[in-house]
Amino acid sequence: MKWNLFKKKPEAMVGPEPTGLGGTHPSHTMTMAPAVSTPADNSTESERPINKNDVFEEIKSKFLNEIDKIPLPPWALIAIAVVAALLVLTCCFCIIKKCCCKKKKNKKGKKGKDGFNMKNMQGGDKHQDDDDEEGETGLTEEEKEEEEKEVEKLGKLQYSLDYDFQDNKLTVGILQCADLISMDSGGTSDPYVKVFILPDKKKKFDTKVHKKTLNPVFNESFVFKIPYQELGGKTLVMSVYDYDRFSKHDIIGEVKLPMNTLDLGQPIEEWRDLDSAEKEEPEKLGDICISLRYVPTAGKLTVCILEAKNLKKMDVGGLSDPYVKIQLLQNGKRLKKKKTTVKKNTLNPYYNESFSFEIPLEQMQVDFELLLSVWKSHIT
Repeated sequence: MKWNLFKKKPEAMVGPEPTGLGGTHPSHTMTMAPAVSTPADNSTESERPINKNDVFEEIKSKFLNEIDKIPLPPWALIAIAVVAALLVLTCCFCIIKKCCCKKKKNKKGKKGKDGFNMKNMQGGDKHQDDDDEEGETGLTEEEKEEEEKEVEKLGKLQYSLDYDFQDNKLTVGILQCADLISMDSGGTSDPYVKVFILPDKKKKFDTKVHKKTLNPVFNESFVFKIPYQELGGKTLVMSVYDYDRFSKHDIIGEVKLPMNTLDLGQPIEEWRDLDSAEKEEPEKLGDICISLRYVPTAGKLTVCILEAKNLKKMDVGGLSDPYVKIQLLQNGKRLKKKKTTVKKNTLNPYYNESFSFEIPLEQMQVDFELLLSVWKSHIT
């Protein structure tokens, strides 16, 4: 039996006629399909074009089937997808921003008239570039401290010290100041110097006020009577203030001299740089309410003491007997003095008392000072 596998179909097999009783029978033909696939059939199947849409649909169906297997509602899956997308966008934004910042730093690093990058000319590596960037933005810590000190220059003070061992007197001379910082809007100051000794503060001396200058010449001296044995534990303080007629005087700077560091065997005269004063929180002593009125035509200044509040406790029972003292000063000298009545056993006295001072307009333009002080009465 032969098979034609290439061109012709297999012919029908004719079996031999059966022999036997009953005579002859018609012949039977039987066709059998080939059991082996031919190479030609395989070649035709492999040569069929693959449809991309079919592949995509197949992947899509598999993906949807996998999603259906997840035990979450559709809205939860959508929310997860949105959050993931936001995270990706945020990461991309951070990366872009970081790259832009690096570009800006590189642009800042360019120096020179022709736009050359000095870091590239020096030919350094990444560490050198980082050092250069630090050098552009700032100096070392020590240099920064020195610059800060230079910025804080407040001026200089020239003084003299002379101790008389026979009379136990310390004479402090305030000679002059130089290069003071301006405290007024016009670029000047109205400086004066306050001299006292710590820790007593029993005696305080003030120099005259010099108007609109940063280099005042004082040439004033003040005497402190202190035994030599007690000088070692004391400190001489010379504070330079800016005078303000209508508000609190501002301190410009100060010089502190511990007496145990000085050789008083001979007179001393020297310059010292002013140091910034330590701002101490003032003790709360209370508030006072006043009103002022000046009539130029009549040449009369009226001071009305209205009331005081939250005064300091001065008695054993936690109260006080306060009254107000009013003093009119000119160049540090007292011209007139008046005082209110005494209010017994109270820290919130109410006065509503008026006082008048006759001051001509010509004199009002000279340095006048109104000093208000609250006192405790010792009269029982």
